[in-house]
Amino acid sequence: MSKGPQPGIDSQNVGGSSSRPEAIKAIPIRHWGRWIAAAAIIFLAFALTYSFVRNPHVEWPIIWHYLFKGLILRGVLVTLELTFLAMAIGAVGGTLLAVMRLSKNPVLASVSWVYIWFFRGTPVYVQILLWGNFAILYPRLFLGLPFVNVVFASADSNRVIGVFVAALLALGLNEAAYAAELVRAGIISVERGQAEAAASLGMSPGLTMRRIILPQAMRVIIPPMGNETISMLKTTSLVAVIAALDLMTRVTNLYSQNFKIFPLLLVACIWYMFFTTLLTIGQRYLEAYFGKGFGEKEAASAEKRAMKRLERKTGVDPGVF
Repeated sequence: MSKGPQPGIDSQNVGGSSSRPEAIKAIPIRHWGRWIAAAAIIFLAFALTYSFVRNPHVEWPIIWHYLFKGLILRGVLVTLELTFLAMAIGAVGGTLLAVMRLSKNPVLASVSWVYIWFFRGTPVYVQILLWGNFAILYPRLFLGLPFVNVVFASADSNRVIGVFVAALLALGLNEAAYAAELVRAGIISVERGQAEAAASLGMSPGLTMRRIILPQAMRVIIPPMGNETISMLKTTSLVAVIAALDLMTRVTNLYSQNFKIFPLLLVACIWYMFFTTLLTIGQRYLEAYFGKGFGEKEAASAEKRAMKRLERKTGVDPGVF
């Protein structure tokens, strides 16, 4: 029983002809629901924006008056100082804690675990209050030999741990507990063979960690660490509870005097959003820098560059092979 041409195959191809079937004209499905939902969302967003901008209670002249006022700018400077210094303490301390946590020494691993457990288990707001009232627990600080009453120097706790130092210690030490888990995740993401190869070359564990493990772990560490930096910028507003003269403290002091609460809160929001945007852009560039060579697009680009180098070197197109 003879069979005719198969469905979907051009009858001319059965006889060995080189003609090809016509291309299928695909008609995309029209998703009317998506367009309606998008139009509704755009309308609502426009209506809310218009209502907010035109609201007389926002008091835009008050906002522009205080936005670049010297008192506010000094508060912005303190906020930035707290953010970057606390993140520096958190990054360095977190790296040390992560290495301790992964250490085979049970004492170091236990100390790291207890530290992380305590600082992640208590709210940062409470920690700020504890450091702000540190003098209640230790009115004076001593430098000397314990148990033998030998004192080399002493100072009043309130003079050593002022408001700014208390806020910095609370934010930095708390961040170190969270950064430790981020760094630990980055370290264990690197293949064990990397450390074994470095050991076979005679590299010490410390050198291996600095030159081999941590540079590769940065690809995993940077995204969440960037998120922690943005979060730290906003968390600094909590230090207003001990009057650390940051942006939020200045804003609070101002609206407690002139009762322009909403406009001054918007001033704080504008500055926080501005620096959050800058940090987001910086995070993007850092991710691109440490993510070189990873992902499908990066691998394809690296392969194309290697092929071009081979072609320039040999004068032969590698694609012919």
